[in-house]
Amino acid sequence: MKKELIDYLQSNHKEIHSDWLNKLQVTGDTKLHEIISDNDFFLMGQEFTNLLLGDSPSAERYVNLPVFIEKAVSYNWPLSFLVRGIQVLEQVILDHLKIKAPGTEDVYKQVEVLNEWLHPLCQRIVEVYSDTWERTFSLQKIALQELSAPLIPVFDGITIMPLVGTIDTQRAKQIMENLLHGVVKHRSVVVLIDITGVPVVDTMVAHHIIQAVQAVRLVGAKSMIVGIRPEIAQTIVNLGIKLDQIETKNTLKKGMEKALEYTNRKLVGIGE
Repeated sequence: MKKELIDYLQSNHKEIHSDWLNKLQVTGDTKLHEIISDNDFFLMGQEFTNLLLGDSPSAERYVNLPVFIEKAVSYNWPLSFLVRGIQVLEQVILDHLKIKAPGTEDVYKQVEVLNEWLHPLCQRIVEVYSDTWERTFSLQKIALQELSAPLIPVFDGITIMPLVGTIDTQRAKQIMENLLHGVVKHRSVVVLIDITGVPVVDTMVAHHIIQAVQAVRLVGAKSMIVGIRPEIAQTIVNLGIKLDQIETKNTLKKGMEKALEYTNRKLVGIGE
């Protein structure tokens, strides 16, 4: 950017920032303002304009950009809003320049300088935002996969896998992996697969659960399916799904009592 324009932007930084925020609040997405507090909006806006209008050279701005974008992603700022922010900033700067330099030729020169500065920066923001979002999404996906099929040890030799939500092919694979790994890791004797939180058990879901039970048996542990509600039992019967070779209980409590029996233990009250 030409030195003259840099000096002008820096000397009028506060005024440009104020006008930029006001214009964004007037023309921005109302839903976005509902999820972002006024204080966060002001602070993030100030950081954004400092990044764009600061006295650091262009290369240094690009170095600092990922830090700001990562914060913007964590605040759930959409990419469209950041791009809109640059467009509004460009318009605000032009409005200021028109007042400062009414001559048409001079304004055209400044517009050309602005385009050379802001358009590559906008492209860079899109690239960094996309990379940051993909990385964040991947980490969240891994975390959700780990939480979607946890194997929880409750007593020596007894573990529970509580399942909640729908079970698709990808999740069934995760359930199988976690089961086999957890059974060996915790030296499980009995595994309770709790389907209380599974809303629908169709042929595919039942097939995946049966496969999991058979896999657990192959590594030397016994398994039970617990949490079979009456409506689920009726669905299983209507679909003709055979669970004859698999032990089932309608509640986790009954399953736990049976698991303790298999491990030669039982629950007793204090004083008994």
